[in-house]
Amino acid sequence: MRKIELRKGKKKTLSTQEEIWREVEKEERKKRRIENKYYYIIGALFAIMFCSMIGYFSYFLVYGREEIINNQYNTRTNDMAKNIIRGDILANDETTVLAKSEEDIDGTVHRSYPFANVFAHPIGYSTKGMTGIEKQENSLLTKVDVGIWEQIVNDITGKKVKGNNVVTTLDVGLQQFCYNALGDHIGAVVAMNPKTGEVLAMVSKPDFDPNPEALDAAWESLTSEENTNANLMNRATQGHYPPGSTFKILTDIEYIRENPDTWQNFSYTCNGTFHYNDLVMNCHEGHAHGTVNPRTALSLSCNGAFATMGLSLNRSNFTELCEAFGFNRQLDTEISHKTSSLTFSDESSDWDIIQTSIGQGKTMVSPLHMAMITSAIANDGKMVSPYLVKKVVAEDGTVVKEATIKESDPLITEEEREKIVDFMTAVVTEGSGYRAGSKYAQVAGKTGSAQYGTEGKMHAWFTGFAPVEDPQIAITIILEGGGSGGDVAAPIMGQIYDYYFSTHPVE
Repeated sequence: MRKIELRKGKKKTLSTQEEIWREVEKEERKKRRIENKYYYIIGALFAIMFCSMIGYFSYFLVYGREEIINNQYNTRTNDMAKNIIRGDILANDETTVLAKSEEDIDGTVHRSYPFANVFAHPIGYSTKGMTGIEKQENSLLTKVDVGIWEQIVNDITGKKVKGNNVVTTLDVGLQQFCYNALGDHIGAVVAMNPKTGEVLAMVSKPDFDPNPEALDAAWESLTSEENTNANLMNRATQGHYPPGSTFKILTDIEYIRENPDTWQNFSYTCNGTFHYNDLVMNCHEGHAHGTVNPRTALSLSCNGAFATMGLSLNRSNFTELCEAFGFNRQLDTEISHKTSSLTFSDESSDWDIIQTSIGQGKTMVSPLHMAMITSAIANDGKMVSPYLVKKVVAEDGTVVKEATIKESDPLITEEEREKIVDFMTAVVTEGSGYRAGSKYAQVAGKTGSAQYGTEGKMHAWFTGFAPVEDPQIAITIILEGGGSGGDVAAPIMGQIYDYYFSTHPVE
């Protein structure tokens, strides 16, 4: 019994000791858990900071790098430029120089633009800040893509080396012809390949001479508040205009889409004036078009017919179609541009819908965007992303960067496209745009006379593509305050098409 008691006693003593150790371990674990909690929190904070930093650098490399590097206030770029002679900017033939830098005997580098005003807006300038391609490709124009050892030697010796050359999509002959054809008009011309997105010509007037000496001399005048001409603004990309009757292309598409089996039955008798409640709208110059259908309404640009069609449309669906064609969003292009806007909804008044259906009201668009819409119709309904830079090439001929064709899924069906192309062809063969025709190719297009202000003034539009059977070029013209699109813009369009196809024969 004693042994047992002893053992029991010893056992009891052991048990008590174990309990003490368990309590100690329990307290230690509790303390460690508290300490570990703080470690976890600190570790989590560091992990979040690390992930945020990685995320920022990833964003920077993918999206923000070019913007930051090309910023005119980036001192690193300025430091790089001290040892690098800015690369050339070339036309699409890869030999004609549009911008170049030359070093004097004393080491001073001068930037020059051989064509002066002709390419001013798309090429830009690099002395009073940066614009155009000079800004878009600044990081590559001031970068030397050579071997590491050559870079080291150049850095040690301080030898000035030439940066990469930029090859554009611009056609010298076409650019010069468009520039001359625009004459003294205020406005813009955009010409692009509807299948690839290559911008073949981009003209904006009034313009300026980007050569440093000329720009310095004119800078005060160009930036003066008294100068209302906005010479420095690229109207082709930054201009914001009511589209006028060019917008009727989309109204017609939506009407056909909503009435696939009955659109042919639409009929409207035009006497030159459209009445809605107490409101009155006239066709251009009060022309009475007689009885029209969706095809002849587009070819004759009958406001009353499109107002009637517009009132019957599902507003949500119409908005969806227009936004698919690029309204109310940034366009998929590296070219800096102003966003086109369309502001109507189910809550909009009937009069707002009437105005929108004929391209008036609050709808605004840039010439570049209108050229993209036209190109989409030419390109089987697929909208291509326009671009000005074909490739960037190092001095040794290595291609550093090369453009790729980007296009959307079809925005319209093949049946819808066939009908709207037929309608747009009728605009030129038998309608308001007959002056835009070419002796070398069949042109499809649409005139536009867009009212602005309160004095009844009009911008003159024409947008179109050719040849109809195999489109090679799409062109959009706007003349600020030009008047009738059919009378003023269409003849210029015809001249441009004649020039282009005389130098680029249709096969």
